[in-house]
Amino acid sequence: MAGKLLIFSAPSGSGKTTLVHHLLRHFPEIQFSISATSRERRAYETDGKDYHFMSADLFREKIAAGDFVEWEEVYPGTYYGTLKSEIDRILNNGRSVIFDVDVRGGLNIKKQYGPKALAVFVKVASVEILRERLIGRNTESPEKLATRLAKAEQEMTYESEFDVVIVNHELEAAKKEAVALVRNFLSA
Repeated sequence: MAGKLLIFSAPSGSGKTTLVHHLLRHFPEIQFSISATSRERRAYETDGKDYHFMSADLFREKIAAGDFVEWEEVYPGTYYGTLKSEIDRILNNGRSVIFDVDVRGGLNIKKQYGPKALAVFVKVASVEILRERLIGRNTESPEKLATRLAKAEQEMTYESEFDVVIVNHELEAAKKEAVALVRNFLSA
């Protein structure tokens, strides 16, 4: 059924983005909600596809205008958020929305949309596994890595506030579990 919201949240490095991309290939009736951010674009990212990239000043202007359904200053001077216009665009096209958002953002979306939204927390077995995955990305300075890991430990405390938890210990099993969850939620 169109018009539902699928929220995938997790500490950085847990595999939520991989699961979201897998689900997008399996469910043509869902469309990805592109988040906005003030962080620098990585070399492999495209504006308007991976994120809506904007300056911190423009982001703050949009916050003041009430343009976000949720936003957070994740790191000092680095904002992430979901534009209301992005959700409306997808729902108005008769599709369901899937989000790849941080933990607090996901809970904020769930709070606003209630039973119309399924909030999924993706986790790995330990912070050490997260550390290995983040190091393997080779995109973080040692300082940013330490900041991300500290944030991940804090985000793990929100697990119980989500509708369902997927433990991404083995990727293929996590993909199958995610497909089954989404299929059941969309058909309900």
